[in-house]
Parts: sequence; C-alpha cells; structure tokens
Amino acid sequence: MSNLHPFPASPASQPSFPLPFDPAMAPALRSRMLREALPDPLRQLLDRGQTGRHSRFTENGFSDVVEDWTPPAGVTPRHAALARRALAEIDDGILAPAPANHLLGRVLALLSHFPAKATTPEVEQLLAMDWADDLGEFPAWAIDQAARVWRRTRKWRPSIAEIRALCEEACAAERALAERLRVIALAGERSAETDGCAENAAVRPVLASAIRRMR
Repeated sequence: MSNLHPFPASPASQPSFPLPFDPAMAPALRSRMLREALPDPLRQLLDRGQTGRHSRFTENGFSDVVEDWTPPAGVTPRHAALARRALAEIDDGILAPAPANHLLGRVLALLSHFPAKATTPEVEQLLAMDWADDLGEFPAWAIDQAARVWRRTRKWRPSIAEIRALCEEACAAERALAERLRVIALAGERSAETDGCAENAAVRPVLASAIRRMR
C-alpha cells in the first residue's frame, strides 16, 4: 500500500478525560483505575452483579462463549443517571473511533514493514478503504496497540481480521465496562417507568371515587 499518500500518519490527539485513562498502562491496572474512579453507587452495583456464560451457535455450529451480566435488584433512576454520565465519558472519549487519517496512517506504516507485491494505485485505494471500514469502530490507542503487538510478534503481513482481533482484545475491558454501565442505565430507566405506572394505577381509583362524589 505504498501509494496512500493522501493519508499521512499523524499522531492521534489524546483528550483529557474526566475518568482516568492511560492506554500505556497494563490492561489490568488501567481497568482497575477506571472502575475505581466511578461513583460509589455504581461500583457497588458492579460488584454485586451476576455474570453468566452461555455458548453461542451459528448456522455453522459452535461460535464462542458469550458473557451475560445482570445487575442486582434495586437499580434506581439515580443509578441510571450516574451510569449514563459515565457511559458518555467512556463512549465519547476512551472508546471514540480513531480519526481516519490516524487509522490509515497507522495501517500504512504497519504494512510497510511487510512489503507485498506491487498493486495499482486504484487497488491500493480500495484496500485502504477496506481497512478504514473494518477498523473504523476502534479507538486510536487500540489500533496503535494492535499494530505494536503485530510488529513485535509476527513475521508476516497481517490480514484485516487478524488486526481486528487484536483491536478487540486491546479494548475488551473498556467495552465490557461500558456494556455493564449501559445495562445499569436501562434497568434504572425501566424502574422509573414501572414506578410511574404503579403510581398512576394507585391514583386512578382515587380520582374515580372523587368524580363519582361530584356527580
């Protein structure tokens, strides 16, 4: 992919997150610091939740093992608001997709370490678009880490699927935390709806009785 000059490598800007996050840290330490920075009510729910696992099957048979996380009882609308706030910081900052120039620059640099048979500029451009499409969901730091791991551990040119797998591994803990916060938010919002329906059901007989007395 030597002809991708419109996409020069450029350093990804690292915004200052309200939640502590340093992609250079070891994943376990990074994940622990992020979790410990959450409000106490959220941490308590995360600690008390239940994790289950089940096999996932496709038309081709067994695919993998899927993890399901269920929050404890008692999730409130206040919990939901806290979870939404933390989730927004993670989704919009830590897990925000990489800028296109950074993504393509990183891919170009990685593939340049593993020269391949020359292709036409048109094909090179199509290849670049494929890489951008298939890696576009990942944050810059996860793509950087995947490229670093590949350079240091492999001797052959990577495929998109192989780099995707490394990107998914790089941000697995952050994605899992975001998904659990999303589950908490949904549970708290459903609780608010249920409470509202119950309150309306309790008020209706009182209103009906008052209307009858007025007749």
